[in-house]
Amino acid sequence: MGDGLLWLFQNIGLGFYNLFYALTHPASWLDWSDKSALMRFIYYGASVELWFVLFDIIVVITVVGILVPRFMWACVRALEGFANTVGRTAAWIGLLMVIQQVMVVFLQSVFRLGELTISPAGFGFTQTVGWFSEELKLYNAIVVAMCVTYTFVQGSHVRVDLLYAPASFRVKKLIDMFGSLFFMIPVATLTWIYAWFFLWRHLITPKVSASDKLELMVRKGSIVKWNVETFAFSPSGFNGYFLFKILMCTFTALTFLHAIAFFYRSFMEFREGPSSEGKYLDRDTLGEGEEAYEGTH
Repeated sequence: MGDGLLWLFQNIGLGFYNLFYALTHPASWLDWSDKSALMRFIYYGASVELWFVLFDIIVVITVVGILVPRFMWACVRALEGFANTVGRTAAWIGLLMVIQQVMVVFLQSVFRLGELTISPAGFGFTQTVGWFSEELKLYNAIVVAMCVTYTFVQGSHVRVDLLYAPASFRVKKLIDMFGSLFFMIPVATLTWIYAWFFLWRHLITPKVSASDKLELMVRKGSIVKWNVETFAFSPSGFNGYFLFKILMCTFTALTFLHAIAFFYRSFMEFREGPSSEGKYLDRDTLGEGEEAYEGTH
């Protein structure tokens, strides 16, 4: 027990040091012309050290927010605004997906073409129609991964409120805070560790894993090479599946950030009472007379 507490407090203290060192020595992890710097970036990207750096930052922001409520509300507005901006932008991919699907159907079924060339600004890009058809999976993944927190802010996720709905206002806020801390953040953290190394195992060789120590990964840097996956599930099909792995990391990072925003909002609403519910909440509207359908679209 004592060793565990000592380890905890040591890492909390080292978190501030590691943050300061990373900011003052960016070349040691951002200068990818040095392979050892690349390997440090990969290692620290899903490390205990990074987790405690984030923990320290969140604790400092939370303490300041408790003392200065306007600051915490500003954090809520900034994080929710970020989620809304990312989601509203990514949602336009749905329109592109529909247009491209119609294009694929016409090219295959009407014009019987096998290839399509796109030349924006004079730069040619030629792929098979099947490649463009399979690319639609990527568009769907972008909408799911990048609109997840936007949908949360808009209140559009499906919920089962058998126990939550009849609870009092403050009990609901306690449940929301508990869910943020003990469900959203831990699951996002575990998913990030998996997704991070899953991504890099398909970008470089030799492969890396979460169990590798920093010294081993730095030694691997002497022989590391870029090896971006380019396979496809069908002949001449879409071959950029490493992009899905990037989206997994994006999805997880957005979820982690919004867990913090949701905790802050729940805390402030618990603190200020029912009159603060929905304060500064930026939700889309379907227009006058459509209020009954909002939150379900």
